[in-house]
Amino acid sequence: MSRDHLQSAPSGSAEAPYLDLLARDASAEAYEQPVLLARAEGEPAGRIAALEEARLLALRVRAELEGRRRREAELSALFETAHDLAGLRDLDAVLQAIVQRARSLLGTDVAYLSLNDPVRGDTYMRVTEGSVSARFQQLRLGMGEGLGGLVAQTARPYVTDDYFQDSRFQHTLTIDGGVRDEGLVAILGVPLMLGPHVIGVLFAADRRARVFEREQIALLGSFAALAAAAIDTANLLTETRAALAGLERANEIIRDRSAVIERASDVHDRLAELVLRGGGVHDVAAAVSQVLDGTVEFTEAQAAPAAALEASRADGHAVRHGSDWIAAVAAGGELLGALVLRGHPGLDPVDQRTLERAAMVTSLLLLARRSAAEAEQRVRGELLDDLLDARDRDPRLLRERASRLHADLDATHVVLAARLDGPAADADEEAAARRRLWSAASHLAATRHGLAAARDGGTVLLLPLGTGDTATEVARRAARQLGTAVHQPVTVGASAPVTALTAHPETVATAYAEGRRCLDALHLLGRAGDGAAAEDFGFLGLLLAGGRDIAGFVDRTIGAVVSYDRQRGTELLRTLEAYFAGGMSPARTKDALHVHVNTVAQRLERVGRLLGADWQTPARVLEIQLALRLHRLATPGRL
Repeated sequence: MSRDHLQSAPSGSAEAPYLDLLARDASAEAYEQPVLLARAEGEPAGRIAALEEARLLALRVRAELEGRRRREAELSALFETAHDLAGLRDLDAVLQAIVQRARSLLGTDVAYLSLNDPVRGDTYMRVTEGSVSARFQQLRLGMGEGLGGLVAQTARPYVTDDYFQDSRFQHTLTIDGGVRDEGLVAILGVPLMLGPHVIGVLFAADRRARVFEREQIALLGSFAALAAAAIDTANLLTETRAALAGLERANEIIRDRSAVIERASDVHDRLAELVLRGGGVHDVAAAVSQVLDGTVEFTEAQAAPAAALEASRADGHAVRHGSDWIAAVAAGGELLGALVLRGHPGLDPVDQRTLERAAMVTSLLLLARRSAAEAEQRVRGELLDDLLDARDRDPRLLRERASRLHADLDATHVVLAARLDGPAADADEEAAARRRLWSAASHLAATRHGLAAARDGGTVLLLPLGTGDTATEVARRAARQLGTAVHQPVTVGASAPVTALTAHPETVATAYAEGRRCLDALHLLGRAGDGAAAEDFGFLGLLLAGGRDIAGFVDRTIGAVVSYDRQRGTELLRTLEAYFAGGMSPARTKDALHVHVNTVAQRLERVGRLLGADWQTPARVLEIQLALRLHRLATPGRL
């Protein structure tokens, strides 16, 4: 302070220079200048004493003002922290602000906050401010270790002027190594309390020796209380959000369940209406499709996945198959079909029960339809019996009776003889199995617009021959379908295709006899459970066929060669006869025909393309030679 400035104050007033210093917020050292200046100028002792007294008073006022400003800053920081807490959105951001403000107001090098981990049973660093050591920032401390352990055990603040020289708490290599890396010396720790429990510790630390004053300890304690409140608030918010989420999920479940129950009630009403108005299985499938918001189809038992269908029948519940659901439609031990929900892998249990209920209603409808159809089946059986016995020879009456059953006797048909295979425990079980076979055969006949009847301990079917079908294919398909329906092997023998049934009813009886001979042949050959026609047995088919279809056998065996010779004027048949007569020797063949051996080779190569690569196998050779002999016998002028 300048001499002129000090002399500018009113003379005789010792307080004046100090009031000026207070007004300018001068440093504490500046308050020594008025006394030093008065002594240098030789002022009276009284004047100097008055200045000394005024200096002490001014310094007390200055200290009080500084304390007030400090407390104002502290209160402002606490208020801002409380404001942050009131608008808590991010707990980490609030804790970081608390640590930053504590470090700033206490003027420490470092401030940090640790929290207890009840799951791992230790303490970890949650927030640090001013730290430069990664090792220190990642410390995890055992309960009761270090200065923080002492604070947690006593739930009271603790301060150390020199950490490494303080023996009041437990030192560990891990903690001491972290503190040493950070270079800390003086540390103050205050507890974070939630009720009576310590959940962590708030620290302020310096890298030099320092004595923390009581006001600083109290201030850090206030920040610790706010930090604990922030953590408590965050926990409550988390619990509240979790509870709200739980309530929302519960509401969603309730809404979903209500919707499911409503759908179940809807499908119940629809199914009841369908039953009352005589709806069919496809009407049931359509109704359930709408309720389940998917595609539900009724399918025959043989068209459904066998393993899934059997599991559903055995368990009584719908089962998942890939992305589909299969519900067996069964009555007693008989599978009637299946309801298939397609492309709906995630099915609610109530919706699953809806699908199962629909399958049950479908089985009831099928049984009701079966009961109504049994009369029709008996009529179908009577018509087929009449055809077999040739009782009614009036073509007009036969057509009318068949038309009422949606059958067309003018179409090409195949007569099938079917018989169960497999042992029966007793006569009752055998009779029950035969009834199941007749029922399944009648159902098959009705769906194929044919006829079926029980006869000779088995079943006889008259089925129309579809475009592109053969008698063999019809027989094998019937064996599979009937076997699946009755859960037992069924062997089926088929006749050759027959026509003009109304004009020649006796044809049916002849074809049935042929089918039975094929059936017996299958049993003798050990092919139980299979299906076949006379054409499958090669030349043996001539013995099995009722009409001894010689022309058909020749045509099936060498017809391609006969047609080739007829169209092109070649001599492939003559070459074949000479080839077999010469012991299948090309050299002897060319001598017999008086041609070059290359000509024989070319002709035989053409025969191979017409008859197939296996035409010279023993089985084929036998049939070809027999067909050649029969063709020669049946051709005028070739004996």
